[in-house]
This record gives sequence, structure tokens and C-alpha cells, in this order.
Amino acid sequence: QVQLVESGGGSVQAGGSLRLSCTASRRTFGSNAMGWFRQAPGKDREFVVAISWNGGRTYYTNSVKGRFTISRDSAKNTVFLQMSSLKPEDTAVYYCVAGVVAGTKVADMKFDYWGQGTQVTVSS
Repeated sequence: QVQLVESGGGSVQAGGSLRLSCTASRRTFGSNAMGWFRQAPGKDREFVVAISWNGGRTYYTNSVKGRFTISRDSAKNTVFLQMSSLKPEDTAVYYCVAGVVAGTKVADMKFDYWGQGTQVTVSS
């Protein structure tokens, strides 16, 4: 059983920064990427960003481009999400995921492994 353990959530004022981390207990069989989803209160869960293990290709949703940066430490099965210029609308529970990315669209991605989530709250 693969476990994804997130850390780094918290509260920050608008314009501030937070860094999330996620470590997989082991490399997930058949997966080629890790990333993050988020779910704000009363809204559907949405894709935020992903990074491939090979080559480090990244995929961002438009609303976070230029503000969020994903990176990875392959040797430690860990991904990081540096979030800057945070906005109140970034407030959500952020979930670490692992799975397969087969294209640039979310429809081409399938994430079978999910973490428990970490809360990010941005106040105005």
C-alpha cells in the first residue's frame, strides 16, 4: 500500500507564500508523475499541477501559472509545491496525488493514489 504524506499547509495573508511537501512511501508501480489537486469549500476538486518523474515536465492549471512552482526530489520520492503571491481564492484543502500523465489535458491524467490533504488558508 502506497502512502502519500503531505506537510506544509497553514494560514497566510494574501500575497504571502507557503511550501507544501509530499513524500510517497515508495515509487508507485506504473505511475509516472505526482502532483496536487485542491478542493475549496463548496466547490469541486480541481487539478492544480503535476510533474513527471522522467524529465521533470510540468503541467499547471492556468490560475496558478506564474505563482506556483512544483519540483521533485526523485531520490526521496518527494514533490514540493512552492506557492507565492497567494490569494484568498487559493484557500482549499490541497491533496497530493500520484499516477499517470499521458498528455497535457487533465482528461489525459489518471491519479490512483491520494494523500489525506493539507489545509491552506489565505486571508485578505
